[in-house]
Amino acid sequence: MDLESLTIFARVAELASFTQAAERLGLPKARVSTAIQALEAQLGTRLLHRTTRSVRMTPDGEVFYARCTGVLADVDELGALFQQPAALSGRLRVDLPTGMAREIVIPQLPEFLAAHPLIEIELSTTDRRVDLVGEGFDCVVRVGTLVDSELIARPLGHFEMSNCASPAYLAAHGTPRTLDDLDRHQLIHYAATRGAGADGWEYFDGTRWCIKPMRGSVTVNDAQAYQAACLAGLGLIQMPTSAHAPLLARGELIAVLPQFAARPMPVSLLYAHRGGLSKRLQAWMDWLGKVLAPHLGAAPA
Repeated sequence: MDLESLTIFARVAELASFTQAAERLGLPKARVSTAIQALEAQLGTRLLHRTTRSVRMTPDGEVFYARCTGVLADVDELGALFQQPAALSGRLRVDLPTGMAREIVIPQLPEFLAAHPLIEIELSTTDRRVDLVGEGFDCVVRVGTLVDSELIARPLGHFEMSNCASPAYLAAHGTPRTLDDLDRHQLIHYAATRGAGADGWEYFDGTRWCIKPMRGSVTVNDAQAYQAACLAGLGLIQMPTSAHAPLLARGELIAVLPQFAARPMPVSLLYAHRGGLSKRLQAWMDWLGKVLAPHLGAAPA
């Protein structure tokens, strides 16, 4: 597998055209077609769907493209290693929780791109747990306890938690003052994966963290839906304080039972160990850590 074949595939995939890719690379169209066929034969899978009118990537092609562009960017960076000054360049594919991306990172992203105008960011926003290696991400941010894996984790801090309800819900059901009061209330349940058991009310009893089972009519698997369900008056929620601080400030949500908040949630940067970080990925992670720092607290005692 040679760099020319990877470059040819990347251009065809980006332009969705063998003809345009050949023109862009200054190669005969036949050379481009032959290179793609040889690459598919070597990999043992079809990378591109071809018709007389269109060219598009197969699912395997999309996975290969994500990894391919990372390799090509690494080669470009290696070639500029001893050039002064060495401007960072290449593409970064990263994944962030939806709310974090929308409320914190994207508003400040122009600052990063102004400092590194040759870097391209492919930003995925989702609350599901993506497969960093299989889906070709350079790094991801995870909120919550990490499961054992071969990924490298950089702890960033913890989200402080608070309990909330809408004014309409409290007007209809009353404001809980004690844990026993929760028996008369509804909890909006959150389950990250389909069929997963939803937790109850989490709190610290002075000695250990406990879960109080609570009834609830609604279960969601997305942080934005979780917040929206609370605004709609469907029940109580336990969520990172920073995620709904503007709603609390405007009175659209009301904090309840502050003495029984859930355990702070760890926030971590994860990346694959591939023999060293590229300079562009190191720059991104350092910047992201600084952007998130004002919203995070220290590890709980």
